[in-house]
Order: sequence, then C-alpha cells, then structure tokens
Amino acid sequence: MTLIHSIEKTFRIAGLAFLAVFLFVEITGFLSSQAALSSFKAHEAEHATSTSNSAAHLDFSLWSHKRIEAYENALLLKLDAPLAVLSVPKLGIEVPVYEGTDDLTLNRGAGRIAGTARLGEAGNVGIAAHRDGFFRKLKDISKGDRIQLSADRANFEYVVDDIEIVDPSDASVLRPRAKQSLTLVTCYPFYFVGDAPKRYIVHAAQVEVNDLTASKLTASK
Repeated sequence: MTLIHSIEKTFRIAGLAFLAVFLFVEITGFLSSQAALSSFKAHEAEHATSTSNSAAHLDFSLWSHKRIEAYENALLLKLDAPLAVLSVPKLGIEVPVYEGTDDLTLNRGAGRIAGTARLGEAGNVGIAAHRDGFFRKLKDISKGDRIQLSADRANFEYVVDDIEIVDPSDASVLRPRAKQSLTLVTCYPFYFVGDAPKRYIVHAAQVEVNDLTASKLTASK
C-alpha cells in the first residue's frame, strides 16, 4: 500500500503542477492578448488623430470630390516616409513627395517618376501629381516662380523657366537639361471631365548656391 500511496501522491503532485502551468499559460496569454489589443487600439487612435491633423491644414477648395475621397482613403493605409516635401510658396502648394507614381502614391501626394534623377543627383528630377488635387494650383504658376524641395538635411530651390503642354507620349520633357532641373507633370486641361488628353509640364532650373545667397540678400534689403 505504501508504494501505491506513493504513486498516487506523485500523480496528484504532477497533476497539480500541470494545472498550475496550464493556468499560468492561460492567464499570461489572456493578459498578453489584452495588452496587444490595448496597444492596437492606442495605435489606431494615434493614427486617426495623425490622419485628421494631416488633412486639417490642406485647402481642398480646388480639389474634386473624387480626389478628396481618394486622399482620405489613402491616409488609412500604411505608406513609406516621403522623400521630400515640395512647395510653391506663391501658390500655397505643399505636398509630400513619395517614390513612384502608382495610384496609392498619387492619391496620398506627389511621386518621383521612375527613371528620372533622384534628389541631389545631377539630372532632371521628374515629379507627378493629380491635376484635380495637389497640382490643381499649378494652373496659376508663372515663369520666375520659386519651387522648393525640402528633404532630410537638404534643401533645393528651383526657378520656373518654361511651361508647356504636350501629348502623354512625349517623354522628352523628362530628359536631362543643361543644368540640374525639376520637372512637374500633371494632366491637362485642369477641369477636363474624364481622362485628360494632354500633359501640363512645368520646367524649373535649380538655383546655384551663389545665386540663392544673392537672392536672399537682395530680398532682405
């Protein structure tokens, strides 16, 4: 009987130990799930606030209803950080620039056109955006207007020197020019209903450091 009691005692201890481990795993799993859920909800709340703040400062007065909806939907999706921010102070344009020109990218901001120069490289940087969204105000741009590209630890400034309207198949507008340049591309006419048949092209030459310094000194006088 002593042996049997010893065996039964061993099984009871093993059973209690197993139960304790099971309860520990269940409780830990529950707490971890609750923590993950809380973290997810906090992230969603933070993201919603960030999304609201991102859209709050934009002027949608010239945007189409379709483009506003597409922009708001794009904000709900995860995107890479922008390469830079493009601004045209005279027109009140300020738009994040991402890599590529797929639908999601252009619904969220502007996109660097594949095959064109990268920021800071020699060549012609091509950037596209929708005519019924961020680039609608380009209809009022003029030669001599300034365009700025602000990237991480680097700022570039350009002066508009040419504006043209071309066929969508005309890729020559993106070729390298005599000096480092920026080319903005959007569809045209700006208020055309349906798929616009033309492209509106804004060419701008990068301001040399000495020229930029001189212009700032002149402006400060």
